[in-house]
Amino acid sequence: MGIESILGAVLVLAIVIFVHELGHFLVAKWCDVEVHVFSMGFGPTLLSRRMGETEYRLSAVPFGGYVRMAGEDGVEEPAADPTRGFAAKPLWQRIAIVAAGPGVNVLFAFLLFTATFLVYGEQVPVDAARVGGVMEGAAASEAGIIAGDTITAVDGQAIATWEELSTRVRASEGKPITLAVERDGSTRTIEVTPESRPERDHVGEVIGEAYVIGIQRAFDTEPVGLFQSVGLGARYTWGFTALIFETLGRLFQGRVSASDLGGPIMIAQEAGRRAATGLEPLLRFMALISVNLGVINVLPIPVLDGGHLFFFLIEGVRGRPLSVRYREIAQQVGVFLLVALMVFVVFNDISRIVSG
Repeated sequence: MGIESILGAVLVLAIVIFVHELGHFLVAKWCDVEVHVFSMGFGPTLLSRRMGETEYRLSAVPFGGYVRMAGEDGVEEPAADPTRGFAAKPLWQRIAIVAAGPGVNVLFAFLLFTATFLVYGEQVPVDAARVGGVMEGAAASEAGIIAGDTITAVDGQAIATWEELSTRVRASEGKPITLAVERDGSTRTIEVTPESRPERDHVGEVIGEAYVIGIQRAFDTEPVGLFQSVGLGARYTWGFTALIFETLGRLFQGRVSASDLGGPIMIAQEAGRRAATGLEPLLRFMALISVNLGVINVLPIPVLDGGHLFFFLIEGVRGRPLSVRYREIAQQVGVFLLVALMVFVVFNDISRIVSG
């Protein structure tokens, strides 16, 4: 993993975590809660500056951050004015402060998607059977097909669209096929043998087997205006949010393999790959990570924002909060679950690297 991957991962995670914590901070200030610390990162403090009642820190471990409020569980220093403590605020304000982190992450993703569409345009699939990319080690790569090639015939029968090419490859049943390929104004004949691979749906669940040659569809870029960019930004943000929830649901049902989960190493690799191809892919990746962070944080797991929101729900139903003892036990269970999950996804990342 190169230095560009590491720097890309640090940049992406630092920005989306900063946005997350900024959401908590701004709404806490809006609700007149005394904030002791706003920290980017965990661990030893590298730089700090006090402005008013708040100390702003840059800490050594960049993959995290926190906002420490007076009157919050685990914060020993009380508020100078007891009415400005977090626990002293009405339930709806505490909910707003906690929900602001995930909410701002989703809003940030929407703004990023909107900006990229406005600046770079929308990518639309090409109707023709033009190759946008070739998977390394796949049948097409071994046969000499490259990105930019246009396939005009299969076994001597002309085709005009990507759908026709896909249908013919799937129907091959693994027998060699002959492709007429246009490249640089000339046509050449290439024989390729389709391979059977697991077919996955939009969530990644295996739904069968399909014959493929390992090529990706080409896309063209079309400019879009401001209002269309806003609409596309909203559509993509909602689509990815729904997709993450659907994936988590199928994961708990056992329909999607947990081995597909990725951790910080995969994020670093993907961030480096996107950064190497340009700013637009990196910004879109950052938007996707921001949506993920927002969604994961609303899961009802103690120590996550969703766990706090769940406790607030119980408080709203009971008319009083759970005892500190029960909340401490839940927090310990939540920490254990998060550590176990982190170990698991890092193991997945390493396994992918070892297996190539």
